[in-house]
Amino acid sequence: MSDARAAAIDIGTNSTRLLVADLDPAGSGVPVAVERLMRITRLGQGVDRGGALHPDAVDRTVAVLDEYREVMDRLGVTAGAVRMTATSAARDATNRDDFFARAEASIGVRPELLSGDDEARVSFLGATTGLAPERGPFLVFDLGGGSTEFAYGTDEVEAALSLDVGCVRLTERFIEHDPPQPEELLAAISYTDSWLDDVDRTIPTAGDATTVIGLAGTVSTVAAVEIGLATYDRSKVHHFELTRAAAEDVFRTLATESRADRIHNPGLEEARADVIVGGCCALVAIMRHFALESILVSEADILDGLAMTVLRDRRP
Repeated sequence: MSDARAAAIDIGTNSTRLLVADLDPAGSGVPVAVERLMRITRLGQGVDRGGALHPDAVDRTVAVLDEYREVMDRLGVTAGAVRMTATSAARDATNRDDFFARAEASIGVRPELLSGDDEARVSFLGATTGLAPERGPFLVFDLGGGSTEFAYGTDEVEAALSLDVGCVRLTERFIEHDPPQPEELLAAISYTDSWLDDVDRTIPTAGDATTVIGLAGTVSTVAAVEIGLATYDRSKVHHFELTRAAAEDVFRTLATESRADRIHNPGLEEARADVIVGGCCALVAIMRHFALESILVSEADILDGLAMTVLRDRRP
């Protein structure tokens, strides 16, 4: 076991993820993963409509945190080497402090509530580390369950913005039928596009990006479906070039199927099947709005950025 071992936990609106990592002995700055785990916990269930975390969602998430604490104990990660963050669902919830107390009891550290701006910056760090600076400037977007973060820069973030657009939020707000009706899809896309006008105003250089990087479950799932991955393979998804034509094709396929049929698409995890169409609405809206012919899919994201911040503090 490495003396410089750390863990990061990302409690998102749709999923809760763990990364246990060591410092790269070669000094690249990229965390060397010891264990990666992801569970769909849907902490954001009903938050957009009710403004509070649902008791069942809290129970699901805490159960996964208990599992993660056992994994960290087995791998020799102490509480002092853990950074755990919560994002959109917790930002929107009136009862987040009750959830934070239970999360702290499970893990040993209290979750940090990241602002949208902080979330964008940590995601940018994780996504761009290991990429040649010559590929910049970068525009990174992290399409989550409750929010989508944009960050622009080369060596560091020059501008960032968080939008209240995500796969769970769009699904709960607009998609009522199975399969979705065309007007529901149009409403979700139009809603997303209206938010993207804020990106144009706040990050006017967004269109100057040489490389656009897409993060999180919706983007990775669309890539996996396009590849046709019967079994998830991180090496095939990470840095896959997803064209707009391919994204639109996957969107058309998934949006015209019922959930019962949708789950049979290779690359689509069943637990994500009910929110993937909402996520696709956001993804195609982004690619259309910025006239992107393709994006670089990254499996290194906020979780890797969090781990890097802890590992740097533990550097010998």
